[in-house]
Amino acid sequence: MEAGSQTVTQLDITATDRASLAAELRTLLPAESLLMEQEDLYPYESDALTAYRRLPLLVCLPETVEQVQNVLRVCHQRQVPVVARGAGTGLSGGALPHSEGVLLSLAKFTRVLEVDADNRLARVEPGVRNIVVSEVAAPYGLFYAPDPSSQIACTIGGNVAENSGGVHCLKYGLTVHNLLALKIVTMEGELLEIGTAGLEYPGYDLLALMTGSEGLLGVIVEATVRLLPKPEAVQVMLAAFDDIGQAADAVGHIIEQGIIPAGLEMMDRPAIRAAEAYAKAGYPLDAAALLLCELDGAAEAVGAQVDQVRALLEQAGATEIRMASDAAQRQLFWSGRKAAFPAVGRLAPDYYCMDGTIPRLKLAQVLRQITAWSRDYGLAVANVFHAGDGNLHPLILYDANVEGELERVEEFGGKILELCIKVGGTITGEHGVGVEKLNQMCVQFSAAELEQMHAIKFAFDGRGLLNPGKAVPTLHRCAEFGAMHVHRGALSFPELERF
Repeated sequence: MEAGSQTVTQLDITATDRASLAAELRTLLPAESLLMEQEDLYPYESDALTAYRRLPLLVCLPETVEQVQNVLRVCHQRQVPVVARGAGTGLSGGALPHSEGVLLSLAKFTRVLEVDADNRLARVEPGVRNIVVSEVAAPYGLFYAPDPSSQIACTIGGNVAENSGGVHCLKYGLTVHNLLALKIVTMEGELLEIGTAGLEYPGYDLLALMTGSEGLLGVIVEATVRLLPKPEAVQVMLAAFDDIGQAADAVGHIIEQGIIPAGLEMMDRPAIRAAEAYAKAGYPLDAAALLLCELDGAAEAVGAQVDQVRALLEQAGATEIRMASDAAQRQLFWSGRKAAFPAVGRLAPDYYCMDGTIPRLKLAQVLRQITAWSRDYGLAVANVFHAGDGNLHPLILYDANVEGELERVEEFGGKILELCIKVGGTITGEHGVGVEKLNQMCVQFSAAELEQMHAIKFAFDGRGLLNPGKAVPTLHRCAEFGAMHVHRGALSFPELERF
């Protein structure tokens, strides 16, 4: 299946070329680490954005850094594209295979190499699951802050590639803010060490450049991450609202008072009901919107902030406010939010998960517009998002078996992303661009900015073999899309002039 409306660079590799490539790779990998049969390739045909599917030429599952280097050297010499893959939980098609290329899975890199409690860091291989880092740090009273909803499955390598966030990114930052060093392998097979366990290092900030680069610049084979002390006290509040605009306003009021919660999450009625049916978290089913606010820190400070936030929520119009009585109830409150994506998946045969970021003050207006478009397109939407930092996750429900419905969903989703730009935001917060948002990259950035991104890509991967066709569109594509010289202030939405 072609990847929706997206195009991916195609090369012409014959059956003879494939057999020759496989024969050479067999000399570098254990027999079980090279997959070629069609039934073995199907599990790798997509990431979690399943609307985009393609079988790779073959799959490599190396077990050592040396094997990764050898695979990349061979592919570089033969000019064969390579797509690196973690757990496949990405939601933008970033791990979509290249049909004429190698899918390089890091699934066997699962070792925690070191936990240094004194220096509050951990060294891990890229296939280590996100939640495992906090589990191995827990005996030392430490934890790893980034916590995507898929943390029980997603891996650190993928988190770095997409600069993942999570419900606690408002206070503790994204992956880039919790990363100290990386080891990467270039397309030529060279091993590079970037960053340091120290507080500062000279030269360009290549660590930040690699984080969120979506596999275009190198293959991550080790990460050193920052660990934080567990807070003395934690309190979670659940607030229900009859109006989604009031809930959005409450978010702004809390931040305006200088209070930075560890997490500040919002769900609308469809998402609330789906999550409650799935997770039994005790959510109020009659609420139009729900806020989850987690406060942490010193016990005395948390107690004072709880009183402040309660007052702000009441002033904003909260119809009900609940306090978690203990750790078990805190976990229960969060269970519904963490399970929101799979819960919504029970409402329709398919859903399309969007990811954009807007200024907090625009939350209510943007949600109203999404609701209006939902009616226009005849497609239901459930909204789940990191309200504290304006990161939206509208989930558009549809049925891929209905002819033309995926195309309508893509059009609807594209309008949402361009709306995010219109109001001063961006087309992604944590899911990346992948193949999903290439057209909107043409709207977000000018030709000169995209040319600079291509220049950076060329400096790391001169032949353009790492994850081709992803993240950064060609200027030709943007010209065809008709958005090459569009600036955010020039986007035309007549119905949005009030914004």
